[in-house]
Amino acid sequence: MSNLPKCPKCSSEFTYEDGEMFICPECGHEWDKNAAAETDDVKVVKDANGNVLNDGDMITVIKDLKIKGSSNVVKVGTKVKIIRLVDGDHDIDCRIEGIGAMQLKSEFVKKVV
Repeated sequence: MSNLPKCPKCSSEFTYEDGEMFICPECGHEWDKNAAAETDDVKVVKDANGNVLNDGDMITVIKDLKIKGSSNVVKVGTKVKIIRLVDGDHDIDCRIEGIGAMQLKSEFVKKVV
């Protein structure tokens, strides 16, 4: 059996091919095969509340974070003005005032709207 992508709208696993289209039988969503191949490379990074993060966003730390190799701690409520998304386990690259350059996990931050 071929490995078809999940539906981007409802995440159903029961998609099927119809010519140049993928179709989801559960929600009725249809999308182009070529468009599906292009979007597979894009990684979506979400904060603790499920909001999508982008380069340049402002975030707030939601948990005290110990800094490895130091006695310093990033406190709850610390605001980070400009972030950059990177690949890897720690998917946010930023500069925290008073501490310096750091990498954070997106599960420990929330987006400031």
